[in-house]
Amino acid sequence: MTVLSSARPPLVLASASPRRREILERAGLSFEVVPAAAESPADPSLSPGRAVLAIARDKAEQVAALRPGRLVLGADTAVCVDGALLGKPRDEADACRMLSRLSGRTHRVLTGVWARRTAPDGRLLRAGGFVSQAEVIFYPMTAADIAEYAATGEPLDKAGAYGIQGTGLRYIRGIRGDYYTVMGLPGARTRRFLQGYFGVK
Repeated sequence: MTVLSSARPPLVLASASPRRREILERAGLSFEVVPAAAESPADPSLSPGRAVLAIARDKAEQVAALRPGRLVLGADTAVCVDGALLGKPRDEADACRMLSRLSGRTHRVLTGVWARRTAPDGRLLRAGGFVSQAEVIFYPMTAADIAEYAATGEPLDKAGAYGIQGTGLRYIRGIRGDYYTVMGLPGARTRRFLQGYFGVK
């Protein structure tokens, strides 16, 4: 658990992601980090947008049970190609398979954001969220490019097996939409959502 100020901050981030932490810090929000214990798999019966929102909601609900009386923020990011969601690869070989699907193509990145505020007794006061979407265009990757990048280990904890903020940028031709949605959390929109819907300062 990490506390970013001496006073108890109003917001709890239900994620261990250093990228989401960095984005919230850049957005000027004070928060505590309490990762959700487990991440539910995407429900294949749901649309991609509904699936990432459901996972974000589940993370927020898990941590809200541990931090009653607080505002908890959950988020989930996935890559969508050919109608299928790509989460984090299981291993290096899985990362290579994902990167092969993305090579030379345009895909969607969806980040679901969900926040939940409870009373000190755990009673739900307010909850809501949204889905942000961006498109990423990849340059064609050779088999050697894919193997070399997968071997760095960077893809292993990234949805879709690449990090836009890391060396994965070498393969990205362009982006349509919010860069931070691809990174893991649409910072400006999240800040405005928390201010407008929950009164966060």
